Amino acid sequence: MLKTEIKSIKEVDLSPKPGKKYWVNCHREWREEIIYFLMIDRFHDSNERHSKNFDIRHAGFGNENQLQKPFGGTIKGIISNIDYIKNLGCTALWLSPVFENNPESYHGYAIQNYMDVDKRWGTKEDMVELVDKAHNLDIRVFLDIVLHHSGDNWSYPFDYDYFYAKGQRFPLGDWREQDRPLPVELRDEELYNRKGQIRNFDAYPETQEGDFFTLKTYRNDDSPASEDLQEILAKIHCYWIRETDVDGFRLDAVKHMKGSDISRFCSKIREYAYSLGKRNFFLFGEIIGNDEMGNPYIGPKMLPEDRNVYYGLDSILDHPLHSVLAEVIKGNSSPNRLIKRYSDLQENALSRGEYGEFLVTYIDDHDQVGMDFKHRFGHNATPEQIVAGMGFLICALGAPCIYYGTEQGFEGNGTDDRYIREGMFNPDDKQTNVLNQDSWIFKQIAVLAHLRKKESILKFGRMYFRETSKNGLDFQFPECEECLLAFSRILHEGEILVVYNSSPKNTKEEHIAIDSIINKEGMLMECIYGNKKKTKIEKNRDQEADRFFIKVKLKPMEFLIFKNK
Repeated sequence: MLKTEIKSIKEVDLSPKPGKKYWVNCHREWREEIIYFLMIDRFHDSNERHSKNFDIRHAGFGNENQLQKPFGGTIKGIISNIDYIKNLGCTALWLSPVFENNPESYHGYAIQNYMDVDKRWGTKEDMVELVDKAHNLDIRVFLDIVLHHSGDNWSYPFDYDYFYAKGQRFPLGDWREQDRPLPVELRDEELYNRKGQIRNFDAYPETQEGDFFTLKTYRNDDSPASEDLQEILAKIHCYWIRETDVDGFRLDAVKHMKGSDISRFCSKIREYAYSLGKRNFFLFGEIIGNDEMGNPYIGPKMLPEDRNVYYGLDSILDHPLHSVLAEVIKGNSSPNRLIKRYSDLQENALSRGEYGEFLVTYIDDHDQVGMDFKHRFGHNATPEQIVAGMGFLICALGAPCIYYGTEQGFEGNGTDDRYIREGMFNPDDKQTNVLNQDSWIFKQIAVLAHLRKKESILKFGRMYFRETSKNGLDFQFPECEECLLAFSRILHEGEILVVYNSSPKNTKEEHIAIDSIINKEGMLMECIYGNKKKTKIEKNRDQEADRFFIKVKLKPMEFLIFKNK
C-alpha cells in the first residue's frame, strides 16, 4: 500500500521506490506526441457502461445546473476506457489536476492538499495503476499542476472580497479549515502575496501578484519566504513523479509567474526525473498572450543571481493559433491570418530553445480564454469542418492536442466555462456513455492520427504554405475566406501536401504549387487520405522560374492529403 497520510514536506522521501523500474520512453521526442486532454470529473465514472450508437456527433451531457457541479468522473473510469484513447491514435494523456481540491471545485485548479489525490476522483493507487496501464500501451501521462496559486484556503478579514490596490499587502483573516492546506508548511501567511483579486489580467505587476478571483496567489517577490515556497513546491511535485512515474507536467497560468521561478522549478524537476532514469520528462505551460510573452519561460536561461544556466519549459500551448485556425477552417476568416501566424511562430523560434518552433497546438480547450461567449470549435461547425480542423493540427507543426469530446462533435456554448466542459456520460444514467468509436468524426480523426504516427514527414518535416492558381499560370496565396488552403511538410526528399476546401457550398478546382527541387515532372502524388487517386505532377514552362504543381478538385469542406511517390 502507498503511504497516504503525509502532512509535512519533511516526511517526503525522494529516494527511488525500492524495486521500481521507472519508465524511460526515449524512442519518441515530445514533438511526436498526439495528446488527449481530459477533465477527470467529466470523462467517465467508475460504472461499467456501453457506448450510445450514433453515426455523426453527440452534444455531450449536462444542463446549466449540472455543469456547475461535480459529475462523478474518476481515475478508475479512465483506466477502464484507456483503450478508447489509444484507438483514437493518441500517444499521451494530459489529466486535469488530481490533488485534493476545495469541496465546491470539480475542475481541479483549487488545491487544498498537495499530498493526496482528491477522494472524489480516486486514490494514489489508482493513479499508479493508470500510469502503469498507460505505459503498457506506450502512452505517456502528463499531470496538470498549479504553482501560481492555491485554492480558496483562507479568507481576508471579515471574509470580504479584497481587490488589488497598487501592490498593497493585506492581513490574512482566517484559515477556512483547521487542517488544510497541506503540507502543513503552506499554513504560513508569509507564503502568500495577500494583495487581493486581480482586476486587470493584462497589467503588470498586478497580474502576477494578485489573486485569481478567490484562489489565493503564492508569494513571488524573491523574498526568503518566496524562495522557501519554491523549494516546497518543487519537492511536492518531485514526490508525485517518484510515487506515480508520470512523464510530464503542464504548468497552469505561467504568464502570472516570473520566468526565473519557472526556470528554477523546471530545472529541479528535470534533474530529479533524470535521477530516476526518466530522460524525456516533458514540461509545457499555459501562456495567454503573444509569442514574445513565452520567451522568458522556454529553453536555457542564465539567472544573474547565481550565474547558473537553468532550463525552463520545453514548450507552451499555442494560444494565438487556436482561434485563428477555427475561423479559417469554418470559412469565416482570411487564410492570411493563419499564414501570418506560422510566419510569426518561425521567426520567434530564434528566441527559444532547441525545439522552439514546436508548440503544443489545440483548437479546443476547457477555458477558451479571450472569448466573451464561450464555445467549442464544434459550435456552428459541421462534422467535416471538425475533422478538417483536427486534421490541420495533426499534419502541421507542433504536438497536436485533442480536447476530450471534440472527437464526438461536442458543440458546447454559453456564458462561462461550464458550457464547454460537458460530460462524456450522464450522471443520471448508469448504463451508457458517448465513447463511441464507430462515430464518423472519431474514425476520421483516428485515421489521421495513425497516419501521422506512420509518416515521419508529418512529425519532423519543414512546413510551407502553398500558393494556388485557377489557370496554372498565376499563383498566389489565397486571400478570400472560402478558398483552397494548402501547405506542405517536407523531409529530405519526401513531400506531403495537405489541401482543404474551406467553402461549405462550392466545389473548387485549382492548381497547387509544390516543391520544385525534390519533385520531377511526370512523377505522381498519391492521395493518402480522402480518396485513392493519383495526380500527375505538372511543370509550368511559361515563366522564368519553373514551377511544379498538381491540379486538384475538392468538394465543399473536403480535406485531402497527398504524398509524392
